[in-house]
Formats: sequence, C-alpha cells, structure tokens
Amino acid sequence: MVFYFTSSSVIVLEYSVKQKVFEKMPVLRMLQRVMGQMLQSPACSSRAAALPGRVLGTSPWQIPANANCHSASLSETDRPRILITGGLGQLGVGLAKLLRKQFGKDNVILSDIKKPSDQVFHSGPFIHSDVLDYKHLREIVVNHRITWLIHYSAVLSAVGEANVPLAKAVNITGVHNVLDVALEHNLRLFVPSTIGAFGPTSPRDPTPDLCIQRPRTIYGVSKVHAELMGEYYYHRYGLDFRCLRYPGIISADSEPGGGTTDYAVQIFHDAIKNGKFECNLKPSTRLPMMYIDDCLRATLEFMEAPIESLSSRTYNINAMSFCPEELAQEVLKHIPEFQITYNVDSVRQAIGRYIIANPVKPRLCFTLH
Repeated sequence: MVFYFTSSSVIVLEYSVKQKVFEKMPVLRMLQRVMGQMLQSPACSSRAAALPGRVLGTSPWQIPANANCHSASLSETDRPRILITGGLGQLGVGLAKLLRKQFGKDNVILSDIKKPSDQVFHSGPFIHSDVLDYKHLREIVVNHRITWLIHYSAVLSAVGEANVPLAKAVNITGVHNVLDVALEHNLRLFVPSTIGAFGPTSPRDPTPDLCIQRPRTIYGVSKVHAELMGEYYYHRYGLDFRCLRYPGIISADSEPGGGTTDYAVQIFHDAIKNGKFECNLKPSTRLPMMYIDDCLRATLEFMEAPIESLSSRTYNINAMSFCPEELAQEVLKHIPEFQITYNVDSVRQAIGRYIIANPVKPRLCFTLH
C-alpha cells in the first residue's frame, strides 16, 4: 500500500496509473516551487533581480488553505497535544507550523538538542530535550499532557556511516525510548522510515510495502529495526504506531542534514549563491524525491487517519525520481550560467546504489473522507 495525496483533503491509501500521478507534479514544477521560494528570500534578492519573469508554478499537490478544515472545529480538549523530537531538522519546523495551524500554537511542542533560531523560538513552544534521556522525555510527556509523539530525531545515512556508534545510540536507543514512553502513556507514535531501509536484494520498480529489505547502512538497518519494533509493539501491546518510508525531501528553507539525497537540496543553494555546484554522486544516480509540502501534508493526513483504516504499520510513500544530470538540466533553464561538476564520494555513491528508485506498487485506490 502506498500513501499518496490529491488536491482535496482526503487520504489516498492505494492508487493505480502511476504515470498519471507523476504527470501531476513533474520535476519542473517542483523546481519552480523551490526556486521561487529561494528567489523570494532576502538573501537571494540580488539574484532575483537578475532573473525577471520567473513564476512559482502551481500544482495540485500543494496543501490547500482549507486542508483538513475539520480539525479546526475540534474543541480544545479534543485536539491532540503533540511533541516533535528532532524538531529543528529539515521537517520538524515545517510540520510544527502545519500542525499549529490545525490544532493551535500551544498544542505543538518542538524539541531538540540544538539551540533554535529566534524565529523558531518565538513561533511556539520549544523544549531542549535529548531522546537518549528517557526520564526527561517522560517528564515532558506527563507535564505537557502529550497525546501524539512525532519522532524525527535521527542520524542520517552518510553521517551515520562516518559515526556508527552515534547512529546506533540515536537511531536505535532513541527509538526504544520513544516506544516505551508512548506505550506507558498511550500515545499515537509516528516514526518515519526511509527508502534507505531497502537493500540491493529488495525487489525494484515496483517495490511493495512488505518485501525483503536487508539494507547495508547503519541508518537503513536502524530504520528496519524501528519498523519491526513498532509493529511488534502494535501487535503485542496495542500501541498506535505509524510509519512512512520517506524518499529524499526537497526544500528551500533548510540546509542539508547529511543524507545521500541531500544533493537535491544543496544544488539550489549553490546555484543561487555561486552559480555552480559540485555533486558527490554520479550523473545517472536515480533516487526518489518528494517536495517538502507534499511530505508534510502526507504526514499530517496519515496521523489523522483512524487506526481502524490502516491495514499495516508501515507504508511506502512516493512522488518522483530523477538523477543529478536531469536536475541540473532543469536548473539551467532558470540559471543559464549554472555549472555542475562531479566529484563522486564512494560512501554516498555506494549508499545510492542500494536505494530503490521507485518504491511504488500501482493498485486500485480508495479514499477516506
């Protein structure tokens, strides 16, 4: 089963006709959206002046202004109280903004071990918290009456290969801690997985939700561990555990965090600032990607889905796939002087070989309203 989303506020649980879905959001439209955001930022004002006529493309995949409007009608006592761990990473701040719009500013708490920017700090509740400190994690859940826990704390693929002990601690022990605190306090728990949870022996194009995985990175291994532990806690104890296998996430607002797909974020920053980019993957390395707004919307709607509507604990999620060479060609359409060079990193390239390009299994679709 694959989670995918239409322009209306419904959850698409299974779908068919993959090519029609891809046509809704081609790489060019995604690029226009990211470039448009970056060109509008103050740091890029000089570049924007030199590039008149660039318009942010529209897409049926954007989150509509009234998405999930039924949530806004919930009473204060019925609204979830949400804790996001690892909240200062690529996804946490954006998801917090979306959740606060739905459920209220004070009902969503960001946490991290890093110091937040002034903008993030003043946008809503923030708590300094280390996921390896179980006692403090439990205190936060109790004192703030948390009902949903979204666990974004993780050491990503390339960084994890450079520091395996740290990856084991954060990605495995950290998951054990959130599983236990979620079970103890009856929370709805979301732990994202990754396309890196697949390995060289996994079936390709399409890749079903349930198949052989056997990843060869500590990041992938730890995510498979999280998937299986969450499934075990669901069947053994009834924990409401939920998991989506994220592809590479593309955004204009955040810096890369050490993942193999991060070149698709860095290329925009470097193209705007310097007009050139050095890629650490081969030109033809095709990887699955997703625009951040679509990822956040998918996560929100997945979290809102009634537990009885879910037939599994873990689902693939997909949007598009492309390689560095193709992305560079699209950047050239916006910045004609852009130059790309390739300095292949053996570790990242090895990781890229194991990643499934299209983790999708086309099927019939049905919706939950």
